[in-house]
Parts: sequence; C-alpha cells; structure tokens
Amino acid sequence: MPIALWALAIAAFGIGTTEFVVSGLLPEVAATFDITIPVAGHMATSYALGVFIGAPITIILGARLPRKTMLAGLLVLFIVGNIVTAVAPTYAVALLGRVITSLTHGAFFGIGSIMAADLVAPGRRTSAIAFVFTGLTVATLIGTPAGTWLAQTVSWRATFAAIAVVGVVAIAGVLAWVPRTERQTPPRLGEELAAFTDVRCLLAMGITILGPAAFFTSITYVAPMATEVAGFDAAAVTWLLSLFGLGLFVGNILGGRFADKALMPLLYVSLSAQAVVLLAFYAFAESQIASAISIFLMSAFGFATVAPIQKLVTDNARAAGAPNLAAAVNIGLFNLGNAIGAGLGGAVIASGYGYAAPNWAGAVLSLAALVLAVASGVLGQREPSSSPVPGNA
Repeated sequence: MPIALWALAIAAFGIGTTEFVVSGLLPEVAATFDITIPVAGHMATSYALGVFIGAPITIILGARLPRKTMLAGLLVLFIVGNIVTAVAPTYAVALLGRVITSLTHGAFFGIGSIMAADLVAPGRRTSAIAFVFTGLTVATLIGTPAGTWLAQTVSWRATFAAIAVVGVVAIAGVLAWVPRTERQTPPRLGEELAAFTDVRCLLAMGITILGPAAFFTSITYVAPMATEVAGFDAAAVTWLLSLFGLGLFVGNILGGRFADKALMPLLYVSLSAQAVVLLAFYAFAESQIASAISIFLMSAFGFATVAPIQKLVTDNARAAGAPNLAAAVNIGLFNLGNAIGAGLGGAVIASGYGYAAPNWAGAVLSLAALVLAVASGVLGQREPSSSPVPGNA
C-alpha cells in the first residue's frame, strides 16, 4: 500500500479513538463536572449527531479546496476540538469541543476513501479503503483501552490531549505523504445532490444503515447479556469487548481483500452469515463459549461489509458525477445505523423479550440489508453505468 495510506490510517486511528473512548471516561467526566453519568453520555450523543449533520456541511464549505488541503484542514478541526474538550472549564464547553471534533469525521472518511481508491490500481481499491478503516478498528483494540487507562491513572483531560497529539502526527503525515491533487472545479450543489436521486446509490446507503446496525443492536447490550444470560462475571465484559474489536479488525481486512475480487458476492455472504450468527447467538446465549464465538463472528462479518459498502456508494455516486457529498454522508449514515441498532435493541428488551432478544432483532436488520444488497446487485446488472460495475472492478 502507498505510504500516503498510512497517514490516512493514523488519522483514522485518532478519529476512532476520540469517538469510542468516551464510553470508558463517563464516570470521570461526571465527577469532574458534578453531573450524572446519563448526562455525561451526551458527549457521545453530541459527537454522533455532529458526524451526521456536519459531514455534508463541511463537504459543501470545502468544495473549492484541493483534497489534500481539505484533509489537512479537517485535521486542524480535529486537533482544536480535542484541545477544547481537554481544557474545558465547564461541561458546555466540553460538549462544544466534541461537536468541533465531530465535524472532521464524516468528511475525512468520505474524502479519504475516495483518495485511497485513487492511489492504487483498480483491482485494489476496496483493499485501500479497508486499509484506511483499519485505523478505526485498531482504535477499538488499542486506542480505547489505552485512553481509558490514561483517564483512570492521570485524567480524562490527558486522554483528549493525547488524542490531539495523534492528530498532530496525522496532519504531519498528510502534509508529507499525501500527494497533491489539482484544485477541483467546485460542483454545484444540485450536481452533488443528484447522487441522492440515483436508485443504486440510495440502495447502497440503505445497506449502510441496516448492515452494521445489526451487530450494534447486539453489542450495545453485551454487558447484561453476558452477565445475566451467559453467567459471565462483570470483569469478563472487558475481554469480550476485546473479542469484538478483534472481529472488527479481521473482518475489515478480509472484507476489503475479498471485495476487490467480487464485491456484491462478498456482501451477500457476509450479510447472510451475520444473520445466521446472530440467530445462533440468540439460541445459545446461555453458553459462554457460544457467546464468545458469536461476538467475534458477528463483528467480523458485520465489519467486513463496511469498506465494500463505502466503495459501492462511491462508485454509484461517481456515476452520478458527485462522489464527495455522497461518500461523506454515507459515513454519517453508519452512525445513524448505530443509533438505530442501539435503539431497537433497547426496545425489544423493554418489551419484555429478554436480554438475548437484541440478537434476533439484529438478525432481522441483517436480512433486510441483504434484501437491499440483492436488489442493488440485480439493478446493477440491468442498468450498467459508465463506471465499472461494483464488484467487477
């Protein structure tokens, strides 16, 4: 892989860490500002909403900039946002820092995935996108535990300061390694919005929402599922989440590699397998061994779809002449899917179906995503675009 992809992956690691680490910092944040933990949880909610709303805004505002300049500017926002959070004198200022930081997320991954695909041969484009997303998965394996440890031993403020340092390293890598591109002719907003009228692009975005949402429906409630149903000790939740992170890492790598050979078949297999694993998790939730295996497999099959879906959206948006906005919005839709999955899991538990119920609810979402994938594949065969048909690149 070109060295420029390492700069993008380092940035992805920092972005992933600042997104996920909050879950481990809530007690310390709550104690600092004398608020309840649910209120402190708004640090996660504000970030997710900022990603969803901020992605199209930052893409539109930066449309006239060369992509390398845009990436560097986004990382400046990332650094500033984390510093504001680290030194925040009040909780409101800390939330402001989180919102500033979130403005980086969608646009960076949107533009970064396009640049990654352009830096390699056509047959390696999904692998290149997956390589960038590897930084996100490594954040769940290393960044989040390390940030939580730093918060517990030093301060949660030190965690955000350290993440800002990662941003400095990332921006140095982008400036040194990412090649310059010609200044873009700024597309008209109407042209950018045209991608959202393309049926294949909309189908791919639907898969974005439903596919990864399936495993978030389950993993959001893994703690009560593990302790109340499978009989694990509370301490075991930590290594179960590590298994989840390992599954994300493995699935991302393998998904990108196999999707370069056959993108649509990869989606069919991974979405089907995710549904089967989630149903098995529901059926054997009382078994500790089955639970551990299921957590790894559902995250592996679930995240194997992420880079391929991003490429599918980008390919179809390119055909419509407007890849930037669609690619960035699609990243926001991943976050929307996560919220939908968590909400659905909570709803089935609240309805009295038990702590294992999010597993079958997630399987339903995965099957719904499979239906959209099949429809996208059929439509792609019937209506070939001017760009290579996704899956045959």
